Order: sequence, then structure tokens, then C-alpha cells
Amino acid sequence: MKTIAPSYYQKFKCIADKCKHSCCIGWEIDIDDDTFEYYKSIDGSFGKRLKENIDTEEDVSHFILDETERCPFLNKNGLCDIICTLGENSLCQICDDHPRYRNFYGDRTEIGVGLCCEEAARIIISNQDKTSLVTIDDDFVIGDEWEDEQEFLLFRQGIFDILQNRSLSIEQRIDNMLLKCNAKVPYKTFNQWIEVYLSLERLDKNWDTLLKNLKEYKFTDNLPIKEEWNIIFEQILIYFVYRHFTDSLDDGRLKERAVFVALSYEFIKNIFVMINENNGDIILEEMVDVVRMYSSETEYSVENMEKLFDIFSK
Repeated sequence: MKTIAPSYYQKFKCIADKCKHSCCIGWEIDIDDDTFEYYKSIDGSFGKRLKENIDTEEDVSHFILDETERCPFLNKNGLCDIICTLGENSLCQICDDHPRYRNFYGDRTEIGVGLCCEEAARIIISNQDKTSLVTIDDDFVIGDEWEDEQEFLLFRQGIFDILQNRSLSIEQRIDNMLLKCNAKVPYKTFNQWIEVYLSLERLDKNWDTLLKNLKEYKFTDNLPIKEEWNIIFEQILIYFVYRHFTDSLDDGRLKERAVFVALSYEFIKNIFVMINENNGDIILEEMVDVVRMYSSETEYSVENMEKLFDIFSK
């Protein structure tokens, strides 16, 4: 079996205490069974602390967040006390993996890093080269690539080629992608789409504020899109296709995913424009924060994605 990743994947490394939006805050952190058994075996004062800060009353054990929704093992310096005390190999699976995601095929596993992580987002949108897929591991175990997977991978490569055709505008590329997917964005004004997003489950009050500001913002007919943004948008589009299109092999919702990609561009683009005009310029860190929030509030919520897909299919 091979492990395939985007060409930027191996640049990623958690920046730990330097992260402004720690994944140890605001997220329920489930603990896999093997790690839970290991934590139960830890003796002494730290073992006692572990046991006191794990909720075992639900189906899956998880850490008990404090009143500010911080993991109880995230110390005041922004570091993990479990790593500091027991080492990196002591993390539960979800902490060890995040922000990595995986898609599985008969003969390969595809891996990537999610935009909800600020460092991953920074790496992805800073990449100036066309994103390619590379083999990062090959254990020489032969798997079976199913016929529908072969067809899908060829189809998806065609989508990559469309979205990375830098001789065309981003809008033309998106139109060509939608055409190839036989998809069409349902007609709504942009303010109506904002209302849809406001109806979704929201995690961050800053996202709520941003959407409301976006709804009040008066856009001109010719949005001042900076040329240097085009590669950033391209990287974001490729990320969403790579991450999400695979699941259409199981549920058949390719059209809905294509619409999600197109609509995600519209939201991120318009937010960039609003910030750029309000601040006189939009800097890289502001772009990183926008795509991080967008990712966290949409693709990291199964319920939100299902609600959007249902709306896209009407």
C-alpha cells in the first residue's frame, strides 16, 4: 500500500506554543481505547491527574475541558503537559493525528493536513508551485484498485488540471470544474447564502461577527481582486477537491461537493475583499485566519456539511 500526500505535506510541523488558535481549546478531545488503558496504568501524581480529568461516563472517554474550554493538560505556556511528562508517543490518536486527515482506497491511503490548523493553512496558501501528489511511503504490499476508483482518480486529475490552468481566471476555472461535474450552484443572492451560513452551527463568535459584517458590507460591481491572490485561491480549491471529492465514491454527492468548492471560494474571496478595503491591505496572517475559520466552521462539522449538501441538491 502506498501513502500519497500533497507536495507541501512534509513541510508541516506543529508550532505548539507559537500557535494563536490552539487545537487544545474549544474542541472535545476523545481518547481512543488503547491510550485510555495506557493512561489508567500511569502511577503517581500525574496518573492521578490523568484519571481526574477524563470523563468516562459517555460512550467515548474524553478530557474534561475547563470553564474556558481548554484541555486540562494545556499549560499556561501553551504546551501539553502530557508530552512534557510522558513524551510525544503518549498522545491519544486524535491529538497525534490532528490536523491530518486520510482517505482510503484499495491500493493507497491519501493523507493531508487540514485548513482548520493555522500552520497548515499558512503552508497551503503560501505555496506558489502547483500542488502535485507525491508518494511519501510505499510498503510494497499490493492492494487492489477498484475500477470505480481508477475512473475517479482520472476524473479528479482532470479537475486538478482545470483548477491549475493559470492561463484562465479563477472564475473561469470554477465554471469549468462545475461543468465537468455536471453541477450548478443554486441561485441565491450572496446575502441569502450568508443567511444559510448563519443558520449553521457556529463555534467561534468571531466567525459570527465576520459573517454579519459581510452581510452589511456594500460590494462594488467590480471587486478589486489582487492578482497575487489567484494562486492562494487555486491552492484552496485544490485542497477542498483533494480532501472532499473522495467521499463521493461512497455517497454519490459529487455535485454537492463541487458546489461547496465553488461557494467556499466566493465566501473566502469576499471576506478578503472586505478586509482589504477596510484595512487598506490584507496581510498573509489575516488570510490564514480567514481560511482557518472558514474550514473550522464548515468542513469540520459533519452536520453543517450535510445541511449544506441538502441545500445544494435542491
